[in-house]
Parts: sequence; C-alpha cells; structure tokens
Amino acid sequence: MSVIDATHFAVLGAGHGGQALAGYLSLKGFKVNLYNRSSDRLNSLRLMGGVQVEGEIQGFAPLNVVTSNIEEAIKDAEIIMVVVPATGQRFMAENLVPFLKDGQIIVLNPGRTGGALEFRQIFKERNVTVEVIISEAQTFLFASRISGPAQVKIFRIKNSIPVAAIPAYKTVEVVTALRKALPQFVPEDNVLKTSFNNIGAIFHPTLTILNAARIENTHGEFDYYIDGITPSVALILEAVDSERVKVAEALGIRAITAREWLYSAYDAYGRNLYEAIQNNPGYRGIRAPYTIFTRYITEDVPMSLVPISSFGKMLQIPTPTIDCMIQLANILHNKDYFVEGRTVEKLGLAGLSVKEIREMVVVEANSSS
Repeated sequence: MSVIDATHFAVLGAGHGGQALAGYLSLKGFKVNLYNRSSDRLNSLRLMGGVQVEGEIQGFAPLNVVTSNIEEAIKDAEIIMVVVPATGQRFMAENLVPFLKDGQIIVLNPGRTGGALEFRQIFKERNVTVEVIISEAQTFLFASRISGPAQVKIFRIKNSIPVAAIPAYKTVEVVTALRKALPQFVPEDNVLKTSFNNIGAIFHPTLTILNAARIENTHGEFDYYIDGITPSVALILEAVDSERVKVAEALGIRAITAREWLYSAYDAYGRNLYEAIQNNPGYRGIRAPYTIFTRYITEDVPMSLVPISSFGKMLQIPTPTIDCMIQLANILHNKDYFVEGRTVEKLGLAGLSVKEIREMVVVEANSSS
C-alpha cells in the first residue's frame, strides 16, 4: 500500500528540531502527533495544546496528540518523522517495533551515517513482518531553537533535502507521500549517498576537538566557524574530508566534498576550504558550543566518524585522521567510541562485498523494507 500526499504525521522527539517540525507541519494544515520519551518536556505543550512558532513561518500550531506513549503517537499516522539525535535512533527503532502498521513510512531527520541501515538491521533482528518503508534525510530541514515554553523559532528553512529509502526503489514512494507537506525533500540515489554526504561529520567533531582549549577558556564565546577555523585547522578538516570521500568512493559513491557543499549550500567561494568558510556570511555569528561535552562530539563521533572508519577498515581504505579524531574524543570524554558507535558489524554488513552491499541498499526486498 502506497501513501500519496500524507495528511497525518507522527513526530518523534520534542527537542529543537522536533518542535519546529511539528509546528511547521501543523501550520501547513496537517494533523500532527508529537512524542517525547520524557514527559517533562511535554508539559507546556500539553497545557497550551500546541506550539507557538516564530521566524520563517509564524503562528500558533495546534497539535493533535502530545504524548510520551509511542503507540499512541504513531497510531493512524502515515508518516513517522524521527527527529532525535542519532544516538537515540536505536531506542526509537526498538520501541517502534511492536506498534508499526502496514504502509507506514519512517523518515530519519537526519540519519547521520548509517541511520537507515541501523533501523533495517534492528527490524531484521526483531523479525518485523509489517510492510513499512525506512528512509533517511541527508540533513535536517531547519535551523531552529526552542525559544521558550511551548515556543520555537525557525531561523532558516533549507531549499532542498536529499532523502533516500532502503531499498532505493522505494524512495519515490517517500517523496510522493511528502510532496505536499515537505516539497523540499528530493530523491537521492540511495542511503549510502545520504550517509556519506553527512557534512556534519567533517566540521563538528574535528573543529570542536581542535578548539577544546578555547571552548573551555571562553565557554564558547567566539564565532565557531569564522574564528575556530584557521588555515591550519582547515588543513586537518580537509584531511578528514578526503578520507570520507575515499571510503565513499570504495563503495561506488561519489560523495560531495565539504568545499563543494559550501559552494552549493551557501554560494560560498574560495580556492580552498579555509577561504570558502571565511567567505560564507551564513557562518558569521554562529557561536561555539559552551562545553566540549556537546552533541558535536557525543553524536557526531559515534554516529558519523566511527561508521566511516568502520567501513574504511572493512574496505581496506586507511582513515588515519578520522581515527585520530575518534581517539582524541575517547580521551576527552573517557569513552570508547570505537565500541559504542555504529560499525559494519552492528549494521549487519560485516563480510559483505561492495556488490552485495549495493544490491542490498538498492533492490533488497524484505518484510521490513
């Protein structure tokens, strides 16, 4: 059963992005159920009956259901929008399993690196038999922040969000279902492409680690990109980026470089990554995190850098700079992100050939596809 022009959404996660997306969809005239694992964050939303949206789109957005019960949240929803840090996606997958219904579409916003593959593997392990589609966005639609109780501000809405389903031939069904609500979502080749075009993997962890002293001394009181990226720091970012692109190439994926992404996303210009960043007005005024215990490390290292490194090891593509950044994060946080993060073993891909992986993401048909 295919969904055409979906009208009923479940948004899982009531953080900055979740509240923004729920409010946006409601203001566009769609029925929205909002779920959060912890009920504390929902109190003001329940009291108000919705969320006040400011910024790029404005108005009070009524919500159909506000709940910490995931079964209630996804009941009758055609589209399930997962809007949580990638570290919380496994929890969502495991808790969705008993309540999924035929025809529902799951969209990870975003999947980081391997999000849809992780969902697929969890559903396979749990013997999911209902016909649902798993998909992931390459990045999140908004730049947004909670600005008060039951209040969220959308600073910017991106023009284009690549999305891919697993298997890839189902991507058209996802885009068709979303076309009225979210016309910004456009089809990407497959989930390997969305996963390896995860540019946050390049900027966030490395830049935070290399600016650790400055972050601790100033509590983030500096321009994260403009001040935090010097010519020398940019060289290290380019090394990380080059390794990501080479691993993607080994999988048959032509990944966009960070510099190319800056050109297309922000109309930036420059002969190298440093110049492109400094010539990007969109980065001016963005402050650094106030602590090194930030999602830029806790999410982007295990859910972005670790899977790239893991794919590299399996495909015999060296990733020395990426591995160095992961190890530095381990020291800073007293963790072992190599163990905690997404790996080819956890994604059910260990031992598969490139041909087998590509066939799986493009054409595999199984009960949880």
